[in-house]
Amino acid sequence: MSRQGEELVRIDSVEGTGCVVRGDDIDTDRIIPARFMKVVTFDDMGRHAFEDARKAAKGKHPLDDERFSNAEILIVGQNFGCGSSREHAPQALMRFGFRAFIGGSFAEIFAGNCTSLGLPCVTLDESDLTKLMDAVELDPTQSIRIDLEARTVTSRAGEMQAGIPDGVRHQLLEGTWDATRVLLEAGDAIERTAAALPYIG
Repeated sequence: MSRQGEELVRIDSVEGTGCVVRGDDIDTDRIIPARFMKVVTFDDMGRHAFEDARKAAKGKHPLDDERFSNAEILIVGQNFGCGSSREHAPQALMRFGFRAFIGGSFAEIFAGNCTSLGLPCVTLDESDLTKLMDAVELDPTQSIRIDLEARTVTSRAGEMQAGIPDGVRHQLLEGTWDATRVLLEAGDAIERTAAALPYIG
């Protein structure tokens, strides 16, 4: 859940149902094909998430599976989000409805773009990830809880230790992931500094 301060939005946990997309090295072109990036805003990008993979699967892709409808946590394999540095991939997934990601590993730039949107990416070791994927596919209605303070993922498969870099965890817990809000909160200090500079009139 998010804790609202005066300005900053602190994220200490995310809870919801999960959707499993198996496979390693799923790149940003598969997450959001390039032809859908010729837009001015990200508003409608969610409906094109995994568009080509979903068409190829002819309705059998996990994102089209009614069992996973309204899932808020996407569970993936190794090196998810590799490829380009475009932020459209996490934007598309967020606008599809996902609020967090659990995987074996994430491409560094993808994970960074997720952090800037307040979307936690946590990792599990291979055996725990397999257990979680199997459990969610058997019972998609179960609730999954990512606890950033405790660094755990809890589901019917049990409580598992989750990995997240210290700096990213701190940003999410303290609300400093949102650069715009941080800048706005520092507005008075910025004005004072500007007023003190002799070359700004």
